[in-house]
Amino acid sequence: MPDEPTLGEIARRFEDRLGDVRDDIQQLGRRLDEKVDQQIYDLRHETLMARVTALEALREKDAEKLVATRRWLIGAVIIPLIGVLLPVLIMLTQGGGT
Repeated sequence: MPDEPTLGEIARRFEDRLGDVRDDIQQLGRRLDEKVDQQIYDLRHETLMARVTALEALREKDAEKLVATRRWLIGAVIIPLIGVLLPVLIMLTQGGGT
């Protein structure tokens, strides 16, 4: 009979288990309190989607501005520069050949 636990030991083990169960229930309660409500989640998701849409629109506008700037650079700077330098180069090459 020395292998069998006494009633006091059984009661102590039961109290330990009961304390563990109480701790688990308290932890579950805290986790449920931290859970986000579905409506709040949906509102946050809609807000995030609106921000992403706005950022995509801004990115497209920036891309269009970049294309417009390149076109302006080609039209206002490079083509007139070629128009000025090309006749000079032609005169230099023709003048050097005679």
